[in-house]
Amino acid sequence: MARISLVLMTGVLVACAAGPRTVGADVRTSAAQPPGNAVLQGAHYRFERGQLVAGQPAPEKLEAMAQAALARVGAVRDDVRPRVSVQVGGYVNAYWIDESGLPYGGMSNPRVALSVGVGRGWHGGGLGLGFGWPMWDPSTPAYVSEVSLLMRDLSTGQIVYDTRARHDGPWHDTENVLAALFVAALEGYPQPAQGVRRVAVPLLPPAPAAAPNAPAPVQAPPVR
Repeated sequence: MARISLVLMTGVLVACAAGPRTVGADVRTSAAQPPGNAVLQGAHYRFERGQLVAGQPAPEKLEAMAQAALARVGAVRDDVRPRVSVQVGGYVNAYWIDESGLPYGGMSNPRVALSVGVGRGWHGGGLGLGFGWPMWDPSTPAYVSEVSLLMRDLSTGQIVYDTRARHDGPWHDTENVLAALFVAALEGYPQPAQGVRRVAVPLLPPAPAAAPNAPAPVQAPPVR
């Protein structure tokens, strides 16, 4: 087993033994200054969807994640009398790491397992499909996950909050990681620190198993 594989596996075992996993995110935010940011205090918002991209995470799933994160900072979804609009995006891009710990041929090489995307971000969206991973190859999969959230004042069209969060690591449970990234993206709301900052968010524990007679929840397939 390659050294990087051993390091990653050790990290997984240590994280499981130590308690809840923590997602470390690089967050970049720009926000309106007073008086333009007045609408952010207890903001009432509605979602607006941009152009969809083939292979994207389901828009309703991304919006549900964003809604939960927005509720944590006091924003309220209000489809009847909103003051701001919210547009969200998210993607996960898989790539391979070789024995040296460096990306195997870069993230654009044909060995990339899966790339799904929607919306805006450091690297943009898009869809890419690869050709698998030969069993004799010592490289190890890793994942870049990113979310974005854009808020506009509906009365003026002004952008009042523009934030995104990015995580690079071995975790491939897409929905848990993206949900944590929305929380990280809203750190400091409505007056965040300027520039890129590092934010750590503990992952929430998984939902309890469904009762025997209850239908099982529908989950998106994991990124492979």
